[in-house]
Amino acid sequence: MTETDPQVLAKNGKSAFEEGDYSVAAAAFKQAAELYKVGGDSLNAAEMKNNLSVALLQMDQAQEALDAVFGTEQVFAGAKDVRRQAMAVGNQASALEKLGKLDQALEAYERSANLFADADDGEMRSLVLKSAAGIKLKRGKISDSAMSMLESMGATKKPSLLKRLLGFFIR
Repeated sequence: MTETDPQVLAKNGKSAFEEGDYSVAAAAFKQAAELYKVGGDSLNAAEMKNNLSVALLQMDQAQEALDAVFGTEQVFAGAKDVRRQAMAVGNQASALEKLGKLDQALEAYERSANLFADADDGEMRSLVLKSAAGIKLKRGKISDSAMSMLESMGATKKPSLLKRLLGFFIR
């Protein structure tokens, strides 16, 4: 890519990602991150690194995804952007899970869920709690998994009828 406007690259990356062309998306996000960094825009650079991480995960490049997201949590924390900090931690957790580092992934999912709670984002909190429950279930911790699933259902402000029924049966 020869584009030099990071906003155009970010937009192109998002379009490519939505179309399932993850390698093009990853290249666009990587270049946008570099351009934002050179321009002194650390927040947008960190955002692009997170987008890059997600694209790399879609391509089953978990270690590269973890490397891409490294340090972004601190950038968002420094800017007091709790929601994007939670996203960064969740992206770390996903990469760690794919790498088979389940203890670290579980801890990161739970930290991400707490940050999403602080950001008052119940939907995203619910998603990461479900991922944590999945790890617990894989480990045979059925009751812990059930409790995490109940907590994830309670994280959404307007649970669907199916979620309410599932919650009733799990209880």
